Amino acid sequence: MLTNSKIIEEVIGWYGTIAIVGAYALLNFNVISAGGMAYQLLNATGALGIVVSSFRKKAYQPGILNIIWTIIAITAIIKMII
Repeated sequence: MLTNSKIIEEVIGWYGTIAIVGAYALLNFNVISAGGMAYQLLNATGALGIVVSSFRKKAYQPGILNIIWTIIAITAIIKMII
C-alpha cells in the first residue's frame, strides 16, 4: 500500500522525468531555446526530482548523474542572471 509520502516521492520522480524529457522535446521542436530560462529551469527542477526519487530508493547512479545535471543547469541559470 502506498502511503502519502510514497505517493509524493513518486510524483516528484515522475515530474523529474517528464520535465527533463519535456525540455528536450520542446528544444528539439524549437518551442524553447537551449539558452533560455525555461529550458534550464525544466532541467534543474527535473533533475532535482530524480535526485530525490533516486536517493529515497537507494539508486545512487541516477542520483549522482542528476546532481551533476542540476549543477550544470543551475550554473547556466546563474550565468543568465548575472
